[in-house]
Amino acid sequence: MKGALEQFLTYLRYEKNYSSQTIRAYRRDLTDFLSFLDKNGINSLNEVKVEHIRLHLVGLMRRYKRRTVSRRLSSLRSFFNFLLKKGVIEKQPTEAIFNPKQERDLPKFLTVDETFALLKAPQTSLKESRKGVFELRDKAILELLYATGMRVSEISGLNMEDVDLGRNSILVYGKGRKERLVFFGGPARQALISYIKARNQLLKHNSGRALFLNAKGTRLSSRSIHRIVKKYSVLSGVALYKNVYPHILRHSFATHLLNQGADLITVQELLGHASLATTQKYTHLTVERLMAVYDKTHPRS
Repeated sequence: MKGALEQFLTYLRYEKNYSSQTIRAYRRDLTDFLSFLDKNGINSLNEVKVEHIRLHLVGLMRRYKRRTVSRRLSSLRSFFNFLLKKGVIEKQPTEAIFNPKQERDLPKFLTVDETFALLKAPQTSLKESRKGVFELRDKAILELLYATGMRVSEISGLNMEDVDLGRNSILVYGKGRKERLVFFGGPARQALISYIKARNQLLKHNSGRALFLNAKGTRLSSRSIHRIVKKYSVLSGVALYKNVYPHILRHSFATHLLNQGADLITVQELLGHASLATTQKYTHLTVERLMAVYDKTHPRS
C-alpha cells in the first residue's frame, strides 16, 4: 500500500505540478488513512469499502474541524481515482460519500489602521548593518503580502526574474503551477528596491535565483515567513488583540479592495481563485460599505 502512495505522490509532483507543500499535505492525509487500514486489519487497497471510509471520517470528525475533514476526504478521492485509472482497484469506495456540511467561518482580516501599523513595524534605518538587511527583507515581504494578496507559499517561491519593477508587477505561480499576474504600488516597490540592493549581502554560492533569502543564503521558507509576520505583529502591538498570520493579510487585501468598490471578478483574478464562489466569502465583510451607500442614496433611509 505504501508503494501505491509513493506512485500517487510522484504523479502529483511531476504530472500535476503540485507544490511541495501540497504534496506534504497529501502524504500526511493518506499516511494517516493507511495507518487506519492497518489497525483495522485491511491489507489491500482492493479490500477498502465505503464503510471503511465512513468509519475513518467519523474518527476524523472527533479530532478536526469539518473543513479539515472535507480536505482529507478530497485527498482520499484523488488517491482512489488514481488507483482506479491505474487498475489497482476495481471500484471507487469514496464515490457514495458526501462532504460534511461546512461551518460558515468568517474570514478574519485586519483594519486598514492595523495593517498600516504592522507594515511600519520593521525598522529599516540601519540599512548598512547585517541586521538591516533582514529588516529590509522583512519590510518587503510584509508590503508584498498586503499589496498583492499572494499566498505565503507563493511569496516563498518567488525568483528574481518573476518581479518586473518597471511595470510594478509579479508573475506568480499559484496552486497547480497556474500563472497569474499581480500588481503592487509605490510603498511595496520602494521596499523591494531597497531589499534587492542589499540582497547581495546574503548571497552564497548556492543561493540560486530565489528572491527572498535566509541567513544561510538559501530560499526563505514558508515557515520562516510565518515567524516574520508573527514577530512584527508583536512589535506593532497588533498581536495584543488580533491573531496575525500571513494569510490574514491576503484576507485583508481582498476585503479592503471590495470595500473600496472593486468588483468580484477582478478580486478573483488577483487572488488566483479557480471559482468565483471562493471569492464571494469576502462579500459579507463589506456590509458596512453597503449600509453607507444605502443610507446615502435611498429616499427612505
